[in-house]
Amino acid sequence: MKKMIFMFAGALLLISCAGAPPSMAIEKPNLLIMGEDADQDSVPRNSRVFRRVLDALTNEIHNEGFDVFDETAISLDDYAQGRVRRTDAEIIDIAKSVKRPPIDIAVIFTIYASARDFNYTTKIKTRVTGRILAVKSGQRLGNFEIESPREWTAAANCPRECLLETVGKYSKIIARDVGSVLAEKLVDIYDGDRDDDGYSKANLANGFSLVFDGFSEDDMLDMEEYIVVFKGYERHRAVYAGRMHHEYWYESSSTATRLNRNLRKMLKHIGISGRVQFSGNEYVVTRISKRKRRNLDPNNW
Repeated sequence: MKKMIFMFAGALLLISCAGAPPSMAIEKPNLLIMGEDADQDSVPRNSRVFRRVLDALTNEIHNEGFDVFDETAISLDDYAQGRVRRTDAEIIDIAKSVKRPPIDIAVIFTIYASARDFNYTTKIKTRVTGRILAVKSGQRLGNFEIESPREWTAAANCPRECLLETVGKYSKIIARDVGSVLAEKLVDIYDGDRDDDGYSKANLANGFSLVFDGFSEDDMLDMEEYIVVFKGYERHRAVYAGRMHHEYWYESSSTATRLNRNLRKMLKHIGISGRVQFSGNEYVVTRISKRKRRNLDPNNW
């Protein structure tokens, strides 16, 4: 009975601490805008058309108050630069691997352009497609596709330089529209409703992998009483349950920083010695075991 009262009091303390005003502000997501050009029919990354579209997308999202990072600047030290025709897997791996800063959302886009030459004019069509991806969980947050409303025109017998300038000019117009739509989607996700305390909460639950190593089944019963009352808790699901090893998929609107703090506080309140390690969206909670004393009293034998 005393143990249950202690756990209940500890859970209430964690709720009150998690509800403190400084912890309630939503972490602004770090965005990375990346071009996918694996399709041979798409505009490659080393084209000036690609650069103009990238700049227009970045500017629209930046103007909405989101933090957009330059891919070259944050991957300069550890990744080969200037690669073209990159696959989907390569792009996503880069977004997940970058740690300074950690990337939350990847906007992945592809540009298509075609030109038809007539004796009297050149007709051009452009299209920008892509998707928004939650990098840590892999969840798709939306797709987009915007194309030119009609065929634009350029001069007859338009040479390569002429085509690049014309396609770049019109693709930039479409990119602004795409950026505006994406910004609206992101605002809807991250500037959600207000909670009971009057603070903004995101409409997107973050997915985390919680790994508990070295804890018994009884330990996990105690800890589950805590993780379900952490601020922002949505749901959790057991992925693996062994005798001394347990894994959960945990969904919460909480920030990664707050969840890390709550897990450490939980160990302290339960009275278990352990350490919490965090990388990406995975937390590994490891019990620090102490050697048991086996000194026998000879008077008992």
